[in-house]
Amino acid sequence: MRIIGIDPGLTKTGVGIIDVKNNTASYISSTTIYSSTSQQLSVRLKHFHDNLTEIVKYYQPDVSAIEEIFLNSNPMSSLKLGHARGALILSLAICNLDVFEYSTTQIKKTVTGVGRADKNQIKLMVKVILPNAQFKTEDEADALAVALTHFQYFHKYR
Repeated sequence: MRIIGIDPGLTKTGVGIIDVKNNTASYISSTTIYSSTSQQLSVRLKHFHDNLTEIVKYYQPDVSAIEEIFLNSNPMSSLKLGHARGALILSLAICNLDVFEYSTTQIKKTVTGVGRADKNQIKLMVKVILPNAQFKTEDEADALAVALTHFQYFHKYR
């Protein structure tokens, strides 16, 4: 089974892909999709759609997982993040992938054992679980953590 994990963001979105064989996860790829704050929202959303669609076509995952939105203190930031997340979910659905959603707390607890772990702890544990991982940004590490969370939940509740 190949899983694509998404850490949604409006400026940068992390994407991580893992394979699962014999109850073991292995790193395949990770990248960050960037958008420019100088562009209109519609252009940025299309950019995320186009890039994610190309990644899905290339790596052909079997299933997808995405992080849920945490409520920001700035309602407008949360709303804009919601737009990006919606565009990403729609892109995955257009590619005929089932989309599973996990809260930030679920992801942190699954990967580190602590629901309030910081970004550095997540990066360290992703490296422990996927020693060959070559992520360049914390967004990519977070996306791999999302994919690993789906792997754990998929096997636990199967």
